[in-house]
Amino acid sequence: MKGLVLALLIAVIAPLDIVHAQRHGNVIFFHPDGAGLNHWTALRMREVGPDGRLNYDALPAMAIYTGHMKDALTGTSHGGATTHAYGVKVPGDSFGMHGDRPITAASGADQSLMEQARDAGRAVGVVQTGHIAEPGTAVFLASSEDRGNRQDIAAQVIASGAQVIMAGGEKYLLPEGVEGAHGEGQRTDGRNLIQEAETAGYTVVYNAAELAALDLSEVEKLLGVFASGHTFNDQAEQENAREGKGAYVAGAPTVAQMAEAALAVLSRSDDGFFLVVEEEGSDNLANANNARGTLEALRRADEAVGVLHDFVRENPDTLLLMTSDSDAGGMQVLGPDPRYAVAPGDVVPGSGPNGAPLDGKAGTGTPPFMSAPDRRGKRWPFAIAWASYFDVSGGILVRGAGLNAHMVRGVVDNTEIYDIMHATLFGQKPAR
Repeated sequence: MKGLVLALLIAVIAPLDIVHAQRHGNVIFFHPDGAGLNHWTALRMREVGPDGRLNYDALPAMAIYTGHMKDALTGTSHGGATTHAYGVKVPGDSFGMHGDRPITAASGADQSLMEQARDAGRAVGVVQTGHIAEPGTAVFLASSEDRGNRQDIAAQVIASGAQVIMAGGEKYLLPEGVEGAHGEGQRTDGRNLIQEAETAGYTVVYNAAELAALDLSEVEKLLGVFASGHTFNDQAEQENAREGKGAYVAGAPTVAQMAEAALAVLSRSDDGFFLVVEEEGSDNLANANNARGTLEALRRADEAVGVLHDFVRENPDTLLLMTSDSDAGGMQVLGPDPRYAVAPGDVVPGSGPNGAPLDGKAGTGTPPFMSAPDRRGKRWPFAIAWASYFDVSGGILVRGAGLNAHMVRGVVDNTEIYDIMHATLFGQKPAR
């Protein structure tokens, strides 16, 4: 009987412990924007074959993600980021606000989770392959009534005091007429935010070589400015080919290289850290229906997963939490089928019988992709079909590893991303 009573007590207390008294430590939130389960399936076939396993596949915790907005079924980049940063449902057109009104976080604070962590003494940082005002990271440090107010958002990010800021977007940091490392500035207020950052103690680097040359053990605050706009070229394959561009800007570091550098700086903090990382190319290139570029973005994202997971293995007081807020373009793999001319030597047609656009390895009207070998050594041809140029509500997963990853299970709403991170940073979920 005593054993039964003890078992019942444990059963009752355990869920309460999950809600109220988590172990606390560091948080890494990785957001490969637009990457649904279908995107990872395509990457797996391309990179390691249908029987292989990605770094993404090695993350032990998994849950279904629900990403609807207060006013829409499909998430937006800025609305989804706001929900992650504040833990409350907002209209889709929200950037660190509740539409055009001030926002209160689920914790009751009038701050984002990163601002709360910063003010509590944690080291904080953002890594972004898009420009500095991209919402997936900027919303954690800035608020605006309009996501198009990029100059103001960039100024808020620089003024935030985050120990690490790495992104593109030099044109939003320099005044008009001032030539930078990547082109001319566009600021209309005359402010030179790079000079302001240097005055505030930031070490500034402009490319992968300069980043690699740093002695990061000596860097207190790091600003990486790696492109005029995004570090990728978010156009269709044919447009990039005509303009002599690759999917990514030459000389810019990958998201994995940026994340590794960020961890080297932030992990020196005695009071813990909070890092938010976004691979934005997986969203923008998919929205351009650029299959080759999307697969490259996903390959880079998976490389970053490996770097981040390795860090967590070596630092078990750290949570790695990973999700996307939507499914960019509705990317799908179309395997060998004579009806669609997806076979070695064929040219993939521009669309399928239902009108869905199709991509081969170099875009429309090109030969199919070939998978990496399966367990029998056979490689398979495939095309990519697209559902839309927009984001859709596809199959999104939450993945996790490390401290408190047991909280990633079942179904996790976008508001609960905040809860899991808050519990890990501060020892308990916010009271809702």
